[in-house]
Amino acid sequence: MSDATDETADRLGPYAAAATYTPYGGRVGAPTDQGGGTATDPDDERDDLQPPLQYRFDGPDDAPVLVLGPALGSTWHMWDRQLPQLTAQWRVLRYELPGHGGAPAEPASTVDNLARRLLAVLDDEEVDTFGYAGCELGAAVGARLALLRPDRLAVLALVSAAARFGSADTWRQRGVVVRANGLDRTAANTPERWFTGPFRTTQPAITQWAVQMVKTTDSACYVAACEALAGFDIRDQLGSITVPTLVVAGADDTETPPADARLLVAGIHDARLAVVPGTGHLAPVEEPAAVGTLLVRHFETAWTADRTPGAVPHPPAPPPVQPRLPAPAAPPPGPDAYEEGMRIRKEMVGEAEVNAAVARAKTFGGGFDAYATRWGWGETWTRPGLDRRTRNFVALTALTVLGQLEELADHTRAALRGGLTPTEIEETLIQTSVYCGLPAARAAVDRARKVIAEETATGKG
Repeated sequence: MSDATDETADRLGPYAAAATYTPYGGRVGAPTDQGGGTATDPDDERDDLQPPLQYRFDGPDDAPVLVLGPALGSTWHMWDRQLPQLTAQWRVLRYELPGHGGAPAEPASTVDNLARRLLAVLDDEEVDTFGYAGCELGAAVGARLALLRPDRLAVLALVSAAARFGSADTWRQRGVVVRANGLDRTAANTPERWFTGPFRTTQPAITQWAVQMVKTTDSACYVAACEALAGFDIRDQLGSITVPTLVVAGADDTETPPADARLLVAGIHDARLAVVPGTGHLAPVEEPAAVGTLLVRHFETAWTADRTPGAVPHPPAPPPVQPRLPAPAAPPPGPDAYEEGMRIRKEMVGEAEVNAAVARAKTFGGGFDAYATRWGWGETWTRPGLDRRTRNFVALTALTVLGQLEELADHTRAALRGGLTPTEIEETLIQTSVYCGLPAARAAVDRARKVIAEETATGKG
Protein backbone atom coordinates (compact mmCIF):
# COMPACT_ATOMS: atom_id res chain seq x y z
CA MET A 1 0.00 0.00 0.00
CA SER A 2 1.40 3.42 -0.96
CA ASP A 3 2.00 6.24 1.50
CA ALA A 4 -0.87 8.18 -0.10
CA THR A 5 -3.20 5.22 0.37
CA ASP A 6 -2.08 4.84 3.98
CA GLU A 7 -2.85 8.49 4.60
CA THR A 8 -6.30 8.22 3.02
CA ALA A 9 -7.17 5.14 5.07
CA ASP A 10 -5.96 6.87 8.21
CA ARG A 11 -8.06 9.99 7.52
CA LEU A 12 -11.13 7.90 6.67
CA GLY A 13 -10.67 5.93 9.88
CA PRO A 14 -13.99 5.17 11.54
CA TYR A 15 -15.90 6.66 8.61
CA ALA A 16 -15.03 3.57 6.55
CA ALA A 17 -17.14 1.44 8.86
CA ALA A 18 -19.96 3.93 8.46
CA ALA A 19 -20.28 3.27 4.74
CA THR A 20 -23.01 0.71 5.41
CA TYR A 21 -24.84 3.25 7.65
CA THR A 22 -25.69 0.66 10.27
CA PRO A 23 -27.85 2.59 12.73
CA TYR A 24 -26.95 0.49 15.76
CA GLY A 25 -23.80 -0.47 17.62
CA GLY A 26 -22.60 0.07 21.18
CA ARG A 27 -25.23 1.24 23.60
CA VAL A 28 -28.10 2.40 21.45
CA GLY A 29 -31.46 3.82 22.33
CA ALA A 30 -34.22 3.35 19.79
CA PRO A 31 -37.34 5.52 19.90
CA THR A 32 -39.29 4.71 23.02
CA ASP A 33 -42.66 5.37 24.54
CA GLN A 34 -43.28 9.03 25.20
CA GLY A 35 -44.93 8.58 28.58
CA GLY A 36 -43.34 9.61 31.86
CA GLY A 37 -40.31 11.80 32.35
CA THR A 38 -39.99 15.42 33.33
CA ALA A 39 -41.68 18.07 31.27
CA THR A 40 -39.12 19.61 28.94
CA ASP A 41 -40.65 23.05 28.64
CA PRO A 42 -43.63 24.85 30.22
CA ASP A 43 -45.19 25.29 26.79
CA ASP A 44 -44.43 21.77 25.61
CA GLU A 45 -46.96 18.96 25.59
CA ARG A 46 -45.21 15.63 25.15
CA ASP A 47 -48.30 14.07 23.61
CA ASP A 48 -47.76 16.41 20.63
CA LEU A 49 -44.20 15.21 20.03
CA GLN A 50 -43.05 12.73 17.45
CA PRO A 51 -41.21 9.71 18.89
CA PRO A 52 -37.89 10.60 20.55
CA LEU A 53 -34.79 10.58 18.41
CA GLN A 54 -32.64 7.50 17.83
CA TYR A 55 -29.44 7.74 19.87
CA ARG A 56 -26.45 5.90 21.27
CA PHE A 57 -24.09 6.27 24.24
CA ASP A 58 -20.31 5.92 24.33
CA GLY A 59 -18.01 6.38 27.29
CA PRO A 60 -18.20 5.71 31.04
CA ASP A 61 -21.69 5.41 32.52
CA ASP A 62 -20.88 7.60 35.54
CA ALA A 63 -19.40 10.54 33.60
CA PRO A 64 -21.20 13.81 32.80
CA VAL A 65 -23.26 13.56 29.61
CA LEU A 66 -22.11 15.38 26.51
CA VAL A 67 -24.52 15.44 23.54
CA LEU A 68 -23.26 15.66 19.94
CA GLY A 69 -25.64 16.88 17.22
CA PRO A 70 -25.14 16.16 13.48
CA ALA A 71 -25.43 18.37 10.40
CA LEU A 72 -28.23 18.04 7.85
CA GLY A 73 -27.54 15.04 5.62
CA SER A 74 -24.96 13.52 7.98
CA THR A 75 -25.19 10.82 10.63
CA TRP A 76 -23.73 10.48 14.09
CA HIS A 77 -20.65 8.97 12.41
CA MET A 78 -19.50 12.50 11.54
CA TRP A 79 -18.26 12.67 15.16
CA ASP A 80 -16.38 9.34 15.11
CA ARG A 81 -12.93 10.88 15.11
CA GLN A 82 -13.65 13.02 18.20
CA LEU A 83 -14.87 10.08 20.31
CA PRO A 84 -11.48 8.95 21.68
CA GLN A 85 -10.81 12.45 23.02
CA LEU A 86 -14.29 13.09 24.38
CA THR A 87 -15.11 9.72 25.93
CA ALA A 88 -12.05 9.93 28.17
CA GLN A 89 -13.97 12.39 30.36
CA TRP A 90 -17.58 12.38 29.24
CA ARG A 91 -20.42 10.01 28.53
CA VAL A 92 -21.16 10.94 24.92
CA LEU A 93 -24.70 10.76 23.56
CA ARG A 94 -24.97 10.98 19.78
CA TYR A 95 -28.34 11.14 18.06
CA GLU A 96 -29.57 10.76 14.51
CA LEU A 97 -31.76 13.27 12.74
CA PRO A 98 -35.06 11.72 11.57
CA GLY A 99 -34.61 9.59 8.46
CA HIS A 100 -30.82 9.84 8.62
CA GLY A 101 -28.52 6.84 9.02
CA GLY A 102 -31.40 4.38 9.17
CA ALA A 103 -33.30 6.26 11.89
CA PRO A 104 -37.12 6.16 11.70
CA ALA A 105 -38.50 8.55 9.09
CA GLU A 106 -40.52 10.82 11.40
CA PRO A 107 -39.99 14.28 9.81
CA ALA A 108 -39.40 17.33 11.99
CA SER A 109 -40.05 20.64 10.23
CA THR A 110 -38.92 22.96 13.05
CA VAL A 111 -35.73 23.19 15.09
CA ASP A 112 -37.87 23.45 18.24
CA ASN A 113 -39.41 20.06 17.50
CA LEU A 114 -35.96 18.49 17.21
CA ALA A 115 -34.83 20.16 20.44
CA ARG A 116 -37.85 18.94 22.36
CA ARG A 117 -37.55 15.42 20.97
CA LEU A 118 -33.96 15.38 22.18
CA LEU A 119 -35.07 16.62 25.59
CA ALA A 120 -37.55 13.74 25.66
CA VAL A 121 -34.63 11.33 25.16
CA LEU A 122 -32.69 12.97 28.00
CA ASP A 123 -35.75 12.78 30.22
CA ASP A 124 -36.14 9.08 29.49
CA GLU A 125 -32.46 8.52 30.31
CA GLU A 126 -32.85 10.62 33.50
CA VAL A 127 -30.17 13.07 32.37
CA ASP A 128 -30.73 16.39 34.09
CA THR A 129 -27.80 18.65 33.16
CA PHE A 130 -25.66 18.09 30.08
CA GLY A 131 -23.17 19.68 27.71
CA TYR A 132 -23.84 20.02 24.01
CA ALA A 133 -21.85 20.38 20.78
CA GLY A 134 -23.56 20.51 17.39
CA CYS A 135 -22.69 21.16 13.77
CA GLU A 136 -24.96 23.21 11.46
CA LEU A 137 -28.52 21.89 12.03
CA GLY A 138 -27.18 20.20 15.14
CA ALA A 139 -25.82 23.60 16.24
CA ALA A 140 -29.23 25.17 15.66
CA VAL A 141 -30.72 22.54 17.98
CA GLY A 142 -28.10 23.42 20.59
CA ALA A 143 -28.87 27.13 20.36
CA ARG A 144 -32.57 26.44 20.85
CA LEU A 145 -31.77 24.24 23.86
CA ALA A 146 -29.84 27.16 25.34
CA LEU A 147 -32.97 29.30 24.98
CA LEU A 148 -35.52 26.67 25.98
CA ARG A 149 -33.75 25.09 28.97
CA PRO A 150 -30.76 27.11 30.19
CA ASP A 151 -31.25 25.45 33.59
CA ARG A 152 -30.25 22.09 32.07
CA LEU A 153 -27.60 23.02 29.52
CA ALA A 154 -24.23 23.43 31.24
CA VAL A 155 -21.99 24.35 28.33
CA LEU A 156 -22.40 24.76 24.57
CA ALA A 157 -20.29 24.50 21.40
CA LEU A 158 -21.65 25.65 18.03
CA VAL A 159 -19.74 24.39 14.98
CA SER A 160 -20.39 25.76 11.47
CA ALA A 161 -23.30 27.68 12.93
CA ALA A 162 -25.30 30.83 12.31
CA ALA A 163 -28.08 32.81 13.94
CA ARG A 164 -29.84 32.49 10.57
CA PHE A 165 -28.63 30.04 7.94
CA GLY A 166 -28.67 31.98 4.68
CA SER A 167 -32.12 32.88 3.41
CA ALA A 168 -35.33 30.99 3.99
CA ASP A 169 -35.88 31.00 0.23
CA THR A 170 -32.63 29.11 -0.39
CA TRP A 171 -33.65 26.26 1.91
CA ARG A 172 -37.15 26.05 0.48
CA GLN A 173 -35.66 26.01 -3.02
CA ARG A 174 -33.48 23.06 -2.05
CA GLY A 175 -36.59 21.34 -0.72
CA VAL A 176 -38.30 21.83 -4.10
CA VAL A 177 -35.37 20.18 -5.89
CA VAL A 178 -35.31 17.20 -3.51
CA ARG A 179 -39.07 16.74 -3.64
CA ALA A 180 -39.01 16.75 -7.43
CA ASN A 181 -35.83 14.78 -8.10
CA GLY A 182 -34.94 12.86 -4.96
CA LEU A 183 -31.58 13.19 -3.22
CA ASP A 184 -29.16 11.95 -5.88
CA ARG A 185 -28.46 15.41 -7.28
CA THR A 186 -28.23 17.02 -3.86
CA ALA A 187 -25.92 14.27 -2.65
CA ALA A 188 -23.62 14.76 -5.65
CA ASN A 189 -23.38 18.50 -4.87
CA THR A 190 -22.80 17.99 -1.15
CA PRO A 191 -18.97 17.67 -1.15
CA GLU A 192 -18.64 21.16 -2.66
CA ARG A 193 -20.73 22.58 0.17
CA TRP A 194 -19.06 20.55 2.92
CA PHE A 195 -15.35 20.39 2.05
CA THR A 196 -12.60 22.55 0.61
CA GLY A 197 -11.20 21.80 -2.85
CA PRO A 198 -7.85 20.44 -1.60
CA PHE A 199 -9.61 18.11 0.82
CA ARG A 200 -11.89 16.75 -1.91
CA THR A 201 -8.86 16.13 -4.11
CA THR A 202 -6.75 14.36 -1.50
CA GLN A 203 -9.53 12.53 0.34
CA PRO A 204 -11.75 10.93 -2.31
CA ALA A 205 -12.84 8.13 0.03
CA ILE A 206 -14.29 10.53 2.59
CA THR A 207 -15.84 12.59 -0.20
CA GLN A 208 -17.63 9.53 -1.54
CA TRP A 209 -18.65 8.56 1.98
CA ALA A 210 -20.35 11.95 2.29
CA VAL A 211 -22.20 11.49 -1.01
CA GLN A 212 -23.50 8.07 -0.02
CA MET A 213 -24.51 9.30 3.42
CA VAL A 214 -26.73 12.02 1.96
CA LYS A 215 -28.05 9.75 -0.78
CA THR A 216 -29.35 7.22 1.77
CA THR A 217 -31.24 9.85 3.79
CA ASP A 218 -35.04 9.77 3.66
CA SER A 219 -36.12 12.47 1.20
CA ALA A 220 -39.18 13.62 3.13
CA CYS A 221 -37.11 14.01 6.30
CA TYR A 222 -34.44 15.93 4.39
CA VAL A 223 -37.07 18.32 2.99
CA ALA A 224 -38.56 18.79 6.47
CA ALA A 225 -35.11 19.60 7.84
CA CYS A 226 -34.66 22.19 5.08
CA GLU A 227 -37.94 23.72 6.23
CA ALA A 228 -36.62 23.73 9.81
CA LEU A 229 -33.52 25.66 8.76
CA ALA A 230 -35.66 28.01 6.64
CA GLY A 231 -37.67 28.92 9.73
CA PHE A 232 -34.68 29.22 12.09
CA ASP A 233 -33.77 32.79 13.04
CA ILE A 234 -32.49 33.71 16.52
CA ARG A 235 -30.74 36.96 15.66
CA ASP A 236 -32.95 38.86 18.09
CA GLN A 237 -32.51 36.28 20.85
CA LEU A 238 -28.74 35.88 21.03
CA GLY A 239 -28.54 38.10 24.11
CA SER A 240 -30.75 35.63 25.98
CA ILE A 241 -28.21 32.81 25.65
CA THR A 242 -26.37 32.67 28.99
CA VAL A 243 -24.55 29.35 28.58
CA PRO A 244 -20.74 29.46 28.14
CA THR A 245 -20.39 29.04 24.37
CA LEU A 246 -17.62 28.18 21.94
CA VAL A 247 -18.26 29.06 18.29
CA VAL A 248 -16.11 27.14 15.79
CA ALA A 249 -15.91 28.21 12.14
CA GLY A 250 -14.03 26.88 9.13
CA ALA A 251 -11.98 29.66 7.57
CA ASP A 252 -13.06 28.52 4.08
CA ASP A 253 -16.65 27.60 4.91
CA THR A 254 -18.92 29.01 2.19
CA GLU A 255 -22.17 27.81 3.81
CA THR A 256 -21.69 29.41 7.23
CA PRO A 257 -18.69 31.71 6.76
CA PRO A 258 -16.71 33.16 9.69
CA ALA A 259 -18.84 36.32 9.49
CA ASP A 260 -21.82 34.25 10.73
CA ALA A 261 -19.71 32.98 13.61
CA ARG A 262 -18.63 36.50 14.55
CA LEU A 263 -22.28 37.58 14.66
CA LEU A 264 -22.97 34.77 17.15
CA VAL A 265 -20.01 35.72 19.33
CA ALA A 266 -20.99 39.39 19.27
CA GLY A 267 -24.53 38.58 20.39
CA ILE A 268 -23.90 35.87 23.01
CA HIS A 269 -22.58 37.33 26.26
CA ASP A 270 -20.29 34.47 27.30
CA ALA A 271 -18.92 33.29 23.94
CA ARG A 272 -15.56 32.97 22.25
CA LEU A 273 -14.58 32.28 18.64
CA ALA A 274 -12.21 29.72 17.11
CA VAL A 275 -11.53 29.77 13.35
CA VAL A 276 -9.96 26.61 11.91
CA PRO A 277 -7.67 27.46 8.96
CA GLY A 278 -8.16 25.82 5.58
CA THR A 279 -11.40 24.15 6.58
CA GLY A 280 -14.86 24.00 5.05
CA HIS A 281 -18.36 23.45 6.39
CA LEU A 282 -18.09 19.95 7.90
CA ALA A 283 -15.16 20.91 10.10
CA PRO A 284 -15.36 17.89 12.49
CA VAL A 285 -14.71 15.62 9.48
CA GLU A 286 -12.22 17.76 7.58
CA GLU A 287 -10.11 18.70 10.64
CA PRO A 288 -11.07 16.14 13.29
CA ALA A 289 -8.06 16.61 15.57
CA ALA A 290 -8.29 20.41 15.63
CA VAL A 291 -12.02 20.41 16.34
CA GLY A 292 -11.66 17.68 18.97
CA THR A 293 -8.95 19.63 20.79
CA LEU A 294 -11.04 22.81 20.75
CA LEU A 295 -14.04 20.96 22.19
CA VAL A 296 -12.02 19.29 24.94
CA ARG A 297 -10.42 22.56 26.01
CA HIS A 298 -13.75 24.36 26.01
CA PHE A 299 -15.62 21.73 28.00
CA GLU A 300 -12.75 21.29 30.45
CA THR A 301 -12.61 25.00 31.23
CA ALA A 302 -16.26 26.04 30.89
CA TRP A 303 -17.87 23.00 32.53
CA THR A 304 -17.06 24.16 36.04
CA ALA A 305 -18.06 22.63 39.34
CA ASP A 306 -21.18 24.75 39.67
CA ARG A 307 -22.41 23.43 36.32
CA THR A 308 -22.01 19.70 36.92
CA PRO A 309 -25.07 17.45 36.62
CA GLY A 310 -27.42 17.96 39.49
CA ALA A 311 -25.91 21.28 40.52
CA VAL A 312 -28.35 23.35 38.45
CA PRO A 313 -31.78 22.39 39.73
CA HIS A 314 -35.02 22.92 37.96
CA PRO A 315 -36.67 26.20 38.94
CA PRO A 316 -38.73 25.74 42.11
CA ALA A 317 -42.46 25.42 41.68
CA PRO A 318 -44.26 28.67 42.45
CA PRO A 319 -46.36 28.80 45.64
CA PRO A 320 -50.05 28.00 45.20
CA VAL A 321 -52.19 30.98 44.37
CA GLN A 322 -55.79 31.34 45.43
CA PRO A 323 -57.97 31.26 42.34
CA ARG A 324 -59.75 34.43 41.42
CA LEU A 325 -61.89 35.49 38.54
CA PRO A 326 -59.85 37.38 35.96
CA ALA A 327 -60.95 40.81 34.92
CA PRO A 328 -62.49 40.94 31.46
CA ALA A 329 -59.82 41.65 28.91
CA ALA A 330 -59.84 42.46 25.25
CA PRO A 331 -58.60 39.64 23.02
CA PRO A 332 -54.99 40.06 21.91
CA PRO A 333 -54.62 41.70 18.53
CA GLY A 334 -54.12 39.34 15.63
CA PRO A 335 -51.18 39.60 13.27
CA ASP A 336 -51.18 42.50 10.84
CA ALA A 337 -52.80 41.22 7.65
CA TYR A 338 -50.30 42.98 5.38
CA GLU A 339 -47.23 41.75 7.26
CA GLU A 340 -48.64 38.23 7.43
CA GLY A 341 -49.53 38.36 3.74
CA MET A 342 -46.05 39.54 2.80
CA ARG A 343 -44.50 36.77 4.90
CA ILE A 344 -46.59 34.06 3.21
CA ARG A 345 -46.12 35.60 -0.23
CA LYS A 346 -42.31 35.58 0.11
CA GLU A 347 -42.37 32.10 1.62
CA MET A 348 -44.33 30.68 -1.30
CA VAL A 349 -43.35 32.72 -4.34
CA GLY A 350 -39.78 33.55 -3.30
CA GLU A 351 -38.14 36.62 -1.80
CA ALA A 352 -36.44 37.73 -5.02
CA GLU A 353 -39.63 37.58 -7.07
CA VAL A 354 -41.70 39.41 -4.44
CA ASN A 355 -39.07 42.10 -3.88
CA ALA A 356 -38.92 42.70 -7.65
CA ALA A 357 -42.73 43.01 -7.82
CA VAL A 358 -42.79 45.46 -4.91
CA ALA A 359 -40.03 47.51 -6.53
CA ARG A 360 -41.99 47.71 -9.81
CA ALA A 361 -45.07 48.85 -7.90
CA LYS A 362 -43.20 51.86 -6.48
CA THR A 363 -43.57 53.70 -9.77
CA PHE A 364 -47.30 52.93 -10.02
CA GLY A 365 -49.64 50.47 -8.34
CA GLY A 366 -48.13 50.37 -4.88
CA GLY A 367 -51.52 50.75 -3.27
CA PHE A 368 -52.91 47.88 -5.33
CA ASP A 369 -49.94 45.66 -4.48
CA ALA A 370 -50.42 46.34 -0.78
CA TYR A 371 -54.17 45.71 -1.08
CA ALA A 372 -53.63 42.41 -2.92
CA THR A 373 -51.00 41.33 -0.38
CA ARG A 374 -53.28 42.12 2.55
CA TRP A 375 -56.48 40.67 1.10
CA GLY A 376 -55.25 37.85 -1.14
CA TRP A 377 -52.37 36.51 0.92
CA GLY A 378 -52.86 37.84 4.45
CA GLU A 379 -56.62 37.33 4.70
CA THR A 380 -57.33 34.37 2.41
CA TRP A 381 -54.28 32.09 2.56
CA THR A 382 -54.32 32.19 6.36
CA ARG A 383 -57.91 31.00 6.74
CA PRO A 384 -58.21 27.69 8.63
CA GLY A 385 -60.81 25.99 6.43
CA LEU A 386 -58.36 24.58 3.85
CA ASP A 387 -54.74 23.56 4.12
CA ARG A 388 -52.11 25.19 1.92
CA ARG A 389 -51.78 22.23 -0.46
CA THR A 390 -55.51 22.33 -1.26
CA ARG A 391 -55.40 26.08 -1.83
CA ASN A 392 -52.56 25.54 -4.30
CA PHE A 393 -54.70 23.10 -6.29
CA VAL A 394 -57.58 25.62 -6.35
CA ALA A 395 -55.32 28.50 -7.42
CA LEU A 396 -53.76 26.53 -10.28
CA THR A 397 -57.18 25.44 -11.53
CA ALA A 398 -58.72 28.92 -11.42
CA LEU A 399 -55.78 30.63 -13.08
CA THR A 400 -55.78 28.02 -15.88
CA VAL A 401 -59.47 28.61 -16.53
CA LEU A 402 -58.92 32.40 -16.60
CA GLY A 403 -55.83 32.14 -18.79
CA GLN A 404 -53.76 34.18 -16.34
CA LEU A 405 -50.42 32.68 -17.25
CA GLU A 406 -48.17 35.14 -15.41
CA GLU A 407 -50.09 34.58 -12.19
CA LEU A 408 -50.05 30.86 -12.94
CA ALA A 409 -46.25 30.98 -13.11
CA ASP A 410 -46.07 32.53 -9.63
CA HIS A 411 -48.51 30.00 -8.24
CA THR A 412 -46.69 27.10 -9.87
CA ARG A 413 -43.60 28.25 -7.98
CA ALA A 414 -45.68 28.61 -4.83
CA ALA A 415 -47.15 25.12 -5.30
CA LEU A 416 -43.68 23.57 -5.60
CA ARG A 417 -42.48 25.32 -2.46
CA GLY A 418 -45.70 24.44 -0.70
CA GLY A 419 -45.18 20.71 -1.15
CA LEU A 420 -46.73 19.80 -4.52
CA THR A 421 -44.68 17.66 -6.89
CA PRO A 422 -44.42 18.29 -10.65
CA THR A 423 -46.55 15.18 -11.17
CA GLU A 424 -49.33 16.57 -8.96
CA ILE A 425 -49.25 19.90 -10.80
CA GLU A 426 -49.52 18.14 -14.17
CA GLU A 427 -52.43 16.00 -12.97
CA THR A 428 -54.19 19.16 -11.75
CA LEU A 429 -53.87 20.72 -15.21
CA ILE A 430 -55.03 17.50 -16.91
CA GLN A 431 -58.10 17.39 -14.68
CA THR A 432 -58.77 21.08 -15.37
CA SER A 433 -58.56 20.53 -19.14
CA VAL A 434 -61.68 18.35 -19.04
CA TYR A 435 -63.72 21.34 -17.87
CA CYS A 436 -61.98 24.38 -19.37
CA GLY A 437 -60.71 22.97 -22.67
CA LEU A 438 -57.42 21.67 -24.04
CA PRO A 439 -56.09 25.00 -25.45
CA ALA A 440 -56.28 26.77 -22.07
CA ALA A 441 -54.80 23.81 -20.25
CA ARG A 442 -52.04 23.37 -22.85
CA ALA A 443 -51.00 27.01 -22.40
CA ALA A 444 -50.93 26.45 -18.65
CA VAL A 445 -48.82 23.30 -19.07
CA ASP A 446 -46.34 25.18 -21.26
CA ARG A 447 -46.01 28.00 -18.71
CA ALA A 448 -45.76 25.63 -15.76
CA ARG A 449 -43.12 23.58 -17.57
CA LYS A 450 -40.79 26.59 -17.72
CA VAL A 451 -41.19 27.33 -14.02
CA ILE A 452 -40.68 23.70 -13.01
CA ALA A 453 -37.54 23.50 -15.16
CA GLU A 454 -36.18 26.65 -13.48
CA GLU A 455 -37.06 25.56 -9.98
CA THR A 456 -35.67 22.04 -10.29
CA ALA A 457 -32.64 22.92 -12.43
CA THR A 458 -29.33 21.11 -11.94
CA GLY A 459 -27.15 22.92 -9.43
CA LYS A 460 -29.97 24.24 -7.25
CA GLY A 461 -29.96 21.15 -4.99
